[in-house]
Order: sequence, then structure tokens, then C-alpha cells
Amino acid sequence: MRILVHLSDLHTGRLDPDVVAPLVASIRGVRPDLVVISGDLTQRATKTQFREARAFIDALDARTLTIPGNHDVPLWNLTARFLTPLERYTRYITADLAPVYEDDEMTVAGVNTTRSLTLGEGRISMPQVDALLARLALSPPDATRIVVTHHPFDLPPGVHEKRLLGRAQMAMARLATAGADLFLSGHLHLSHVSQSAERYRIAGHSALIVQAGTLSMRGRGEEPSFNILRLERRRLTLDRFVWDPANRDFVEAAGGVYQRGIDGWAADGTNAK
Repeated sequence: MRILVHLSDLHTGRLDPDVVAPLVASIRGVRPDLVVISGDLTQRATKTQFREARAFIDALDARTLTIPGNHDVPLWNLTARFLTPLERYTRYITADLAPVYEDDEMTVAGVNTTRSLTLGEGRISMPQVDALLARLALSPPDATRIVVTHHPFDLPPGVHEKRLLGRAQMAMARLATAGADLFLSGHLHLSHVSQSAERYRIAGHSALIVQAGTLSMRGRGEEPSFNILRLERRRLTLDRFVWDPANRDFVEAAGGVYQRGIDGWAADGTNAK
């Protein structure tokens, strides 16, 4: 079994200082094999905010895989935005914009979907999908193949279609051929779980799409939250932890159990939490 913690949208600069110590303690307590942070580490891509994000990552004392989000690109400094959009991210967080973690049970591949020309939404390119396909092809046959983006492959009810990752249809169709079966993202500040078959209808393919909420004070009706995924060969248990202001700690909320069959992931109705 592998334990994967999924965080997103820290937005340092707007991160509630009350949640930081309980969050770090909660993550360290489960001793994850990997912590995935799916973008927007900062609110305005300042040096101070990146230093704060770096300190947070170091405090986790865990293996991490991070990708940038649109807030990690300078907004008002147009020279930096178009010429060196991720210079501070690569200086303080990591120079690897296509990070990969792999062991005999899972392959986790991140991709940078931020673009200087868009203020909020993102896009994935053909070359980026080519690179993902090449990495996923090296996975052990029964491994879980996980793709991490900031911008989502699916949307919660009521969210406008413009928020969907650009060229998602192309990417999902091609990634399905490589057996990509779990997609992690953030961006919307809303927790959500869905199956790719509901939107993409690719024969023989049903990936699980998991979105993490935000950890900042910018929640859209949600308290700060994060996900813990426990991955077995053909079983996934998803637990969502939500900030409880009264107890000043993260508490377990609704989750789910999923089984992986010949056509992909499906909810296990008998064991759903």
C-alpha cells in the first residue's frame, strides 16, 4: 500500500497561520510515501511568499512532488510574467517543471499547465502529453498511473466550462492509451471527485479525477482541506480532512472507497464511507 497526501492552493500570503502547525502535524502523522502539491503555492509570487512556501514544504519532512499554478506567475510585473514567469518558483521550490515519482506500485507525473497569456486558466500541450506518455510507459504493469495538473480535467456542478483545463479532451484521449487512471488537481478551491467516463466517454477507460480544495482563506464556501489517498493494487481509499475552527484542528470528513476493474475505477458501494 502507498499513502499519498494531496494538497493544493496554499496561497501563502493568504494562508491562515492557525492551520499551519495542525496541518504539518496531520501530514507527518500519517507518514506519507509522497506529498503532492498541485499548484498555487503563493498568492502573488513574491519572494517572501515563496520563502514561506519553501519553509512549509521543509517542515513536512516528507518526499514531495510539486507543480506551479497560475498564482505562482507574477501578475503585475509584465516583464517577469512574459520573460521569466516561473523564475522565483524554480529558485525557491524546484527547477523541475515535469516532476516524476515512481516505485513499484505507483507512477506520479506532474505537468505545468500555467501560461503567461492567461490570467487564470491553463492549458496542456501535445509535447507535454508526449512526455507524460513516455514516462507512464515505463510504469510496472499493475502500478497506479497518476497525472498531476493544477487546472482540472473535470468540474464540480455549477462551475463554468471555461475553468476546464485547455485541450483536456485531447490529453485524456491520449493518456487513456497509456493507462493513466488517477488525475489530481486543484485551482477551483472546491473538493470534488468524479470519474472520467462521465465527461470523456472513452471505451474501456474510467479514470478517477480528484480535486483538492484550498488551504488558504480563499475558500469558496469551504473550510481549508486536504486529501489522503491510500492506494492498494486495485483499491483506493480517499479520506478528506477539513479544518474545524472550533477544535482548531483538521477532522475527517466524507470520503470514498474505489475498486479498479478491467475498465478502470468505480465506486465501491458496499464500502463507501
